[in-house]
Amino acid sequence: MAVQSEVQRQIREIKRGVVEIYNEDELVKRVEKSITAKKPLRVKLGLDPSTSDIHIGHGVPLRKLRAFQDLGHHAVLIAGDFTALIGDPSERNTTRPMLTRQQIEHNVRTYVEQAGKIVDAKRLEIRYNSEWLAPMDFRAVIDLCSKMTVARMLERDYFAKRFKERTPIAIHELFYPLMQGCDSVMVKADIELGGQDQTFNLLVGRDLMREEGLEPQICITMPLLAGLDGVNKMSKSLGNYIGVTDPPEMMFGKAMSIPDHLMRNYFELATTLPMEEIAELLKPEAHPRAAKARLAGEIVRQFWGDKAARAAEKAFDEKFRERKTPDEMPEHFIPAASLKDGKVWLTRLLVELGFAPSNSEARRKITQGAVTVFTDANEGKKFTDENLPVKDGMILRIGKKKEHVRLRLKA
Repeated sequence: MAVQSEVQRQIREIKRGVVEIYNEDELVKRVEKSITAKKPLRVKLGLDPSTSDIHIGHGVPLRKLRAFQDLGHHAVLIAGDFTALIGDPSERNTTRPMLTRQQIEHNVRTYVEQAGKIVDAKRLEIRYNSEWLAPMDFRAVIDLCSKMTVARMLERDYFAKRFKERTPIAIHELFYPLMQGCDSVMVKADIELGGQDQTFNLLVGRDLMREEGLEPQICITMPLLAGLDGVNKMSKSLGNYIGVTDPPEMMFGKAMSIPDHLMRNYFELATTLPMEEIAELLKPEAHPRAAKARLAGEIVRQFWGDKAARAAEKAFDEKFRERKTPDEMPEHFIPAASLKDGKVWLTRLLVELGFAPSNSEARRKITQGAVTVFTDANEGKKFTDENLPVKDGMILRIGKKKEHVRLRLKA
């Protein structure tokens, strides 16, 4: 009875934030066997060092790897220093440029160091897949390729799409799933983790292990974390990311910009808070800002500690209050007919408002960032252009004294 209770506990933890398990019945049996035999499962995660830094989107499978460590299992991190020569073609419409050896070596060092912020590095087995892929001769490559058909490769949506559109597919790209599958064979993985875009690659590893007479790995896929824009996958190139090495204040501020509808995803995938507590925080009657502050604090706390998280929240609150506008302020009416393309000459406006004694002094204030424009009550942005697009009700804040005026349009 105790064994079954522990199996159920582990399965609940493993299934948190998971998209698919191939397959769950096998997972239950493998976990039960592990507990009974007191033999930890070997849980594999591969990371290709295609860039030098990782963000909390990369951290989703790393966090699952840490969960397996905390359940008493053995974590194996594959640093794909050889597969990075190709790069995973997932979700790409063109062939990925090949990295140099120097780029890969630099990226591997930073990846492993940053992964250690999430997983327990002292209990982590790190393997480099150049160990077994680099020595393969051409005969071994042919033997590997014989285990996969072109038709099977074209089951992958992005290859099929590129083939249909006659977009070039380089032969070396077709090797990638086989190389990743080799990793699973060589480390004798019981379980492999990956994003949902990695499903095909993970299943190839399962097939190759079966071909080699090994018990096939169980594949567990996780969702891709949406970025701060709320639309696209988190990506450094899109700028919608929270980096694991971002300073605490920056990390907290970025987390506070997470769209409300994504808070549940971030709580579930990017924190370790119990699901019951998350449900309480996200009740309809709860204030979303309080929940978001808790989320931001949890994210910072994981990478920088409790003291840094509290300091980051305090700094954010002070800046937030600084950005706020007073409830009452003078109003200035601008004739709509006087606008040119909906804009007013800001230099002259500052002089008219008495915020500058001359045009030259007004221009100096503008270029030095002394003018802040508010399009709502709390979100202000520095404005350094000569021509200001005017919207009825917008607010200007000028200078160190933080003098405010609300602009009104009149017919």
